[in-house]
Amino acid sequence: MLESLSNGADRNAQQRPFLSLEERDAINRGRWFAALTPSLRHDILRLGRVTRYTHGKMIVEQGKPATDWFTCASGAIRFRRTTPSGKQVTLAYVEPGIWVGEAEVLHQGANTYDAHAHGPTTVLSVAEAVFRQLLREHPSFGEALLTLQARRMRYLYWMMEDMATLPLRARLAKQLLHMLRRFGERAAVPGTRGAIGLSLVQDELAQLLGGSRQRINMELKWMEREGIIGIHQRDIVVHNLAQLEALAQQESLASGEPVGSQRGA
Repeated sequence: MLESLSNGADRNAQQRPFLSLEERDAINRGRWFAALTPSLRHDILRLGRVTRYTHGKMIVEQGKPATDWFTCASGAIRFRRTTPSGKQVTLAYVEPGIWVGEAEVLHQGANTYDAHAHGPTTVLSVAEAVFRQLLREHPSFGEALLTLQARRMRYLYWMMEDMATLPLRARLAKQLLHMLRRFGERAAVPGTRGAIGLSLVQDELAQLLGGSRQRINMELKWMEREGIIGIHQRDIVVHNLAQLEALAQQESLASGEPVGSQRGA
């Protein structure tokens, strides 16, 4: 069956974009994806559909039927949810190599969020029919998806714990560390400066952290006065990574979690 799906895809191959070497490498570097069997990784990359988006373009729409399992190959994806009252809340930013959408595809339900490109972004999508056939043809795929879901649940529990136990300044420091490691300069080391890598407004940071825009602004200004960060319009630059890590470490000893740890899949 995978062969027939592949033949159908190959007939349109000349009309579809392909992953660049950098985009393919970014997907292969993902911790979860790298642990899959070589044959499964090969089939996913072979049968996926590549789409390139400009900044702000919608990738999936909340309430619409979920049709694809997908990953970011370059750029970033912003996930946002609209509440029943009409308020829009930013949930997360996803970097290259993170796969999303399997729960909605398996449930055959509607998307529970909007997803938009943040900056020029490339997405590799696996259609539902191919996704289900991969499950049948690769016995290890189902267990791998359970592992992916387990990691997401652990991340949600850690987030809930942080919200309940840590002050806003500590949560902000940890969020900046998280973004720097996932989107910023890979060469950043303690004592050096590095750009966060995402252009964000303070409303978005407030939504991510469950605080008010005013409080986020106060904490950012404090960090700027202390020389820890610099704020340039919508860009944040970490001037002293060691101080930012020390701030998060000092405030998060009670949680027992390594500062800056990458909880995502």
